[in-house]
Order: sequence, then structure tokens, then C-alpha cells
Amino acid sequence: MAVEAYIKLLVKHKIVTKDQVIDADKMARKDNIDLGLALVKLGYVSEEHLMKAMAKANGMEYVNLNKVDIPETVVELMPEAVARENNVLPIAVDGNSLKVVMSEPGDVETTEKLRFILNRDVRVVLGTRSSITAAINRVYGQIEGESADSMLQEFTDTKIDFTETVEDEAAADGAADDENSAPIVRLVQMMITEAVQLRASDIHIEPFEDRVRIRYRIDGVLRERDKLPRRQLGAIISRVKILASIDIAERRRPQDGRIKVNVGEKELDLRVSIIPTNNGQSAVLRLLDKDNIRVGVRQLGFSEETFQKFQSLIKRPNGIILVTGPTGSGKTTTLYAALNSLNRPDRKIITAEDPVEYYLPGINQVEVKHNIGLDFARIIRAMLRQAPNVILVGEMRDAETASMGIQASLTGHLVFSTLHTNDAPTAVTRMIDMGVPGYLVASSVVAILAQRLVRTNCKKCLTKFTPSEAVIKEAGLTDEQIAKANFRRGKGCNTCGKTGYRGRMGIHEILMIDAKVREMIFENTPANLIREYAMANGMTTLFGDGLKKVVEGYTTFDEVYRVAKKTEQDGV
Repeated sequence: MAVEAYIKLLVKHKIVTKDQVIDADKMARKDNIDLGLALVKLGYVSEEHLMKAMAKANGMEYVNLNKVDIPETVVELMPEAVARENNVLPIAVDGNSLKVVMSEPGDVETTEKLRFILNRDVRVVLGTRSSITAAINRVYGQIEGESADSMLQEFTDTKIDFTETVEDEAAADGAADDENSAPIVRLVQMMITEAVQLRASDIHIEPFEDRVRIRYRIDGVLRERDKLPRRQLGAIISRVKILASIDIAERRRPQDGRIKVNVGEKELDLRVSIIPTNNGQSAVLRLLDKDNIRVGVRQLGFSEETFQKFQSLIKRPNGIILVTGPTGSGKTTTLYAALNSLNRPDRKIITAEDPVEYYLPGINQVEVKHNIGLDFARIIRAMLRQAPNVILVGEMRDAETASMGIQASLTGHLVFSTLHTNDAPTAVTRMIDMGVPGYLVASSVVAILAQRLVRTNCKKCLTKFTPSEAVIKEAGLTDEQIAKANFRRGKGCNTCGKTGYRGRMGIHEILMIDAKVREMIFENTPANLIREYAMANGMTTLFGDGLKKVVEGYTTFDEVYRVAKKTEQDGV
């Protein structure tokens, strides 16, 4: 069936708009690609939504491979080379018929080839290309034909004298013609590939006196992957520096760089940070996946009440909306989701970021460069002359930046920004502490959203459980909440790495700045009293929102206690 058929389905179900289809059609004609692929590349629709519509348009079954357990006996029916070459995967057997998941509904040639190779009747179902690739790596237990464990073992067993002289490191770089066969090159590539497959957000390479520790941060929690001999540190760090175009001769100062890599169908940016420690240089590679910022506001984990409030806020013509929380709490994702929903041809959006982590089509992004004096305040001053409708300031770090943001909001601009505070009410105190007059804060800030990320229960091994009375009492749940509760947790399986958790969602508290709160800010009222008033008027705290998600079965008490604390007002 033609591409237009399933595009019409997407428009009919309001997943995309006609304007977005027109934009995608221009891109498809320009780049000579499929219209559906253009919609995905522009971030207007997810690969999953597109594939579901394609399946419906073609009268085929859609399969979510994350929810399918494929028996080993079925996997063995198809050679790994055939699966990888054609990006297909067998998932079930019915007599002499083999159910195979593909990403192209009209690929008759591949279907016939599979029938010939496997000597079986093949029934095709549809799945997303990325999920098929991930499932192939998972079920065959290998990465590009070599297992991660055997690769690490091969590297560890290789007796190469990696000296730490600059000359030898430069020589290793110069011998790049044969680098693809070097164990160190394959090890670093394997680390990145495996981290992507495990959904890690960053890779930590940490030196100690007798070893080098490799850790991945998965769903916000660090998990140790392997320990390598101490003598391999110099080679690993040098390889990372070469990829990131960092000076390998510099060992005394912190260094930063970026790496662009392709892993399967994914194009990734890696932000590299290297610092000198007592035991040598330590590196962190942060994986920036563009798919992570293609979420809509609906996918952020808001409760219905908070979602309605946030939707009304981002439709305002002016004012400051602050998102607060520590590093890694999802502030950037929330702000980008808001910008994506506002990103239309009739709006001009400019951002000031340090650094620009993700590149958003249709949005003017400016990167802070302190070495030439291009800081937040200077960028804001310049961007106002470009007559934007919406401004994003990466972070309000000082009084000048905050004052410029306030001036922008008072002159008719909608301003988004972040602050590093523990909750919503203390953001007011933080701004005043920076030197911004209380009357300016009161007149410009329209809402403050505090958020954290909690791990969600793995859907594969989800099971009901009953918490102890002591836990329920400590949490302060009401009788009504307990009566409606659906307490669940993951038992631990291969899908979630035996943790019981897979994926994350946000917990939030949103402080709406009404007339009374403005008066309290103007009078320099303590944050705890502002919180008390806000809660009396319906504000749900981070802890309270977390408990709601526990009661609904999305996460556990342990996760909520890990990221949010119970306040005095929560106990009232």
C-alpha cells in the first residue's frame, strides 16, 4: 500500500498534522527518502506510531519486540548471519510456518529469500527497524559477531606493552591504517555499542591503583561492567582522546570533546569529559541519543492535573517558567518537549545553552563560549534584538543572567529556564539569593516545576506484592489510597538485567505563582511557608506525586525514597 495511505491514518488519528506532513514531504523530495522516514527524522512521529499505522494500512500484525519472549528453539531456526543481513527475526513457530518480524511490509524479495533459505513457509509481521536490531543483538547474545565478554577477555589477555609516553601514543595514532584490527580500538567501540544496547546514558572509565573500572549508568543508576588491568589505562584514554579530537599530550588539566558515532541505525553524539585524578586520567562519555528528545509533553509522566497546568502555561504569551532539579533529573528533556510542542512556522524560538547537547530542527540554538565572552547574559541581550517569541536559557547561574531573563519576560517573551534547587518553592529563595529583587521575581515568574526521575517497574517480570504495615505507615498513605492501591514490582529478569526496573518516568511538583504567592515573594516570605500555602491550595509535592505512582503500580517505595524526601507538610 502507498505511503500516503498510512500517512492519512496518522492525520486521521491526530498523531501528525497536515502542516507536518507538508514539511516532511518537502524533506522527502529533497533528500529522496520515504515520506514516513522524513516524518520520523523531523521528530513529528515516533518510529513505533508510524509502524503501527503501516501495519494497519496493510492489514498486518504489529509486534512490540520488547514484550515478546523468543524461545531459543525458534532463534536456532535462523542463522545469525541471515538475521543480521536482512534485519529480520523469527519469533514463533506454527507447524511448518515461521513467524518472522520485518520492518518493510512490501519486501517480497526478502520474504521469498527466507522461504528458500529456511525451507519453511514464512508469515511476516511488522516491527520497528531499531527494535529488530536490538532484539537480534539480545537473542543472539553478540555484538557484530563477537560477544562483549569474549572481546573484553581477548583484550585483557593481549600482552601489549602500552607505554604512557606521548611519542608512543602518537605513534599508535599514526598507525591508524591497521587500527580496526587492534584490540584497543575494538574494545572502545564495543563499550560504546554495548552501552547503547543497554540504554546507558553514560560510560565511566575510572582508574584505581590496581585496576581500571568500567561502569555504565543505566536508568540513572551506575552498574559495574568490568575491571581491566591498570596497565591498559593509557591506551584506553588515548583512544578516547583521539576519537574526540582532544590533545593526547595534555594530562594535567580537565579536557572536553565530542565524538560522533554510528551504532547500527543510530547516529549518536558522545560528550567526553576527562579529568586528572591521583591514579591517572578518568573519562566519562555521555551518550546523547536524539530519540530521547523526541518525546511529547504527554510522555513526560505528568499526572493529569499537572499535565493540564503545564499545557496552559506553555500557551502563555509571556512570563518565566522555571524547571528545577539536580543534574540528571530530566530538566532538558522536559524543556525540549515544551519547545517541540511550540515549534511551529509562526513562532521564532531561540535558545542559549551551555553546551548545545541536542540539535532541534526549526529552532535557533546558540552555544555559550566563555573563552570569547559569549555568556548567557550577552546571548540573551543579543537574541532580544532578533524578536523571538520564545526563549530558552539553559541555566540561570547568576544575577545578570536572571535579570536579563526577567527583562525578556516583562517585554512580552515566554522564557524557559532551569535552576538547581531541591524543590519548587526554594527556587524563589535561590533567585533572591543571587541578587534579583523580590518584586522582579514576583512580577515575572509564572510557575516553577520541580522534577525527579524514578525507575519504572519492568513490564516483563511485573508481579503484585503487599508492602508491610510499617512501610505504609511511614509513607503516610490514606485509607482511600490503600483501598485503591495496585502495588507492583519487578521480580528481575534478563530484560531488566535482574534489577526489576526498566525505563524511567518523572515525578513532579508544580508551584503556580498566583496573587497570594506573589505577595509572599514580595514580602520575602520563607520557602517553607510558601510551600505550606501552595499545598493547602492543591499543590502535590514530589514525594506525594511519587507515592501516587507507587499506588498506581508504576514504581516502588524504594525508588521514591531514593530521589525525594518526605517534608513536614507531607506528614500533615
